[in-house]
Amino acid sequence: MKKETWFLKLAVILIGFPVLSLAIALYPIVIREAVEGSSAMAGVLYAILTVIYLTVFSFYLALAQALKLLSLIDAGLAFSGLSVQAIRRIKRYAGMIAGLYVLGLPLFYIAGEVDDAPGVILIGLFLVVAPAIVAVFAAVLDKLLSQAIELKTEQDLTI
Repeated sequence: MKKETWFLKLAVILIGFPVLSLAIALYPIVIREAVEGSSAMAGVLYAILTVIYLTVFSFYLALAQALKLLSLIDAGLAFSGLSVQAIRRIKRYAGMIAGLYVLGLPLFYIAGEVDDAPGVILIGLFLVVAPAIVAVFAAVLDKLLSQAIELKTEQDLTI
């Protein structure tokens, strides 16, 4: 099991690098656009950037919980309360990300209308749907793991 979790840990870490580089590279681009563009669009771009940075913070908290969960699996504690707690935190962070992007959808709409780029609106929708799927999947895993722990506890008490 260590090889599989090692691979997943590496994947989680590698997922974090593009997000970090995008967050770092995006800031100067948005600032340049805001300076060159209209003042109304500058406010929208700053607001979108704020939403993105808030979600990046939640994203890294979720990645940390994923690494913690993989470490628990390595330690043989997959069916423990700590695992359930990590999954619940992942669910909460993914829900926070989806919620922040739902709040930011009007900003994506305004940016799409001003630039006459409907793709911006689709990107905003994708940014809502992807973390929502992760949150729902984590909720299902939470229920399954909780039931498995409950069955394991009952079985231990029966024997």
